Amino acid sequence: MRRRTGLAIAGAATLAWGEWLNWRWSRALVGSGGSAGSGAEAVVVLGYRNPQAAANVINRWRVRAGIRSLTTDSARATRVIFTGGAIGNGAAEAQLMADYATSVLKFDGTVLLEDRSRTTWENITNVIPLLEDVDRIKIVSQPAHALKARVYLRRQRPDLAESLVRGHDYRPGEWVVVKPLLALYGLWTLRGLKAEARKPSR
Repeated sequence: MRRRTGLAIAGAATLAWGEWLNWRWSRALVGSGGSAGSGAEAVVVLGYRNPQAAANVINRWRVRAGIRSLTTDSARATRVIFTGGAIGNGAAEAQLMADYATSVLKFDGTVLLEDRSRTTWENITNVIPLLEDVDRIKIVSQPAHALKARVYLRRQRPDLAESLVRGHDYRPGEWVVVKPLLALYGLWTLRGLKAEARKPSR
């Protein structure tokens, strides 16, 4: 009985830890962005490797998180940018996500594609020209990955990074069982970012 109780407490603590870290990362390196109902907005949805002919479960979730990140009263003034190149001879991640958004989710707003990048660094490099004239920028992915992309935007274009605001890629209880694994992956990823920062400029 005590053992079961101990395991239950440890399991609950692990889930709470994963939830807390993902919550914290979703709010890192973002500002208020001024009035949510004014000015142009860009939601950048980062792709995940997708060798299939249709968007996989992770990319489908990222698309949904991107769409729900739209500011309701300015959705028509918002551009959704799907970013990610192809794996092998398949379609680009960006295209697969855009197809899912328009054909399945029936999204009829402005969609832009960046379909050449193969890394998160390239995702940010290649979307920068699409962000020059917006007032608010939301980067959407799993929280640690989105934070990594925000770090890269700050390194490449600190002026544009001032326009970063929070997207809605974190929801309490969503993917709750997986969040501890995402937290472990995030800690490893963010440790790599610190190591990169100590290297000479790229």
